[in-house]
Amino acid sequence: MTIAFPLAEDPEEAAREKGRLMFAGPVDFLKGVVAMEGLPPADRVEVCFAGRSNVGKSSLINALTGRKSLARASNTPGRTQEINYFTAGDSHYLVDLPGYGYAEAPVAVVAKWQRLLKSYLGGRQTLRRAFVLIDMRHGIKAVDEEILTLLDRSAVTFEVVLTKADKVKAADHDKIIAQVRAALQKHTAAYPEIVVTSSEKGDGIETLRAIIATMA
Repeated sequence: MTIAFPLAEDPEEAAREKGRLMFAGPVDFLKGVVAMEGLPPADRVEVCFAGRSNVGKSSLINALTGRKSLARASNTPGRTQEINYFTAGDSHYLVDLPGYGYAEAPVAVVAKWQRLLKSYLGGRQTLRRAFVLIDMRHGIKAVDEEILTLLDRSAVTFEVVLTKADKVKAADHDKIIAQVRAALQKHTAAYPEIVVTSSEKGDGIETLRAIIATMA
């Protein structure tokens, strides 16, 4: 069966306002976690953000939260091997997973990180959705397929968020979106919707805020 994977529609007014209020309130860095025993209490809705190095994850989190340097981009991909937790009010955790697809991190470090990632995805009961960021200039690549397959195996629902839409010519949008839709057909955990964003222009940010804020 073919799934359509439509683009996320603009949120209704109530959802838009809920998203605005949530991210206008306090959003703070809580802690960086390097082992499962360091995870904070599973006492609220949790969403995580995954994406390969240089996909624009820090920029997206900063745009979502309206803070310029809440999530800091590292100049060296793969340098930060922590799961970074942020609180959004009293209701949500926003979880920033380290970038994958890096070549510069030592093999032992990568292996340790992969074990932690598998444990986290497989064992976090309050994790409602993973947002997998895909650079719209490139579409889904082989390195992205690895994380998508891991999410399938972990039975964690994931939603693709296309980043850097402003860097792609309008004429190429449909071709790239078609590639992403085709790649998602084989992934059982894929949420049937795609969010197109530009952190620089603000495109899709209100939509993503509303999606997160309305998760009960």
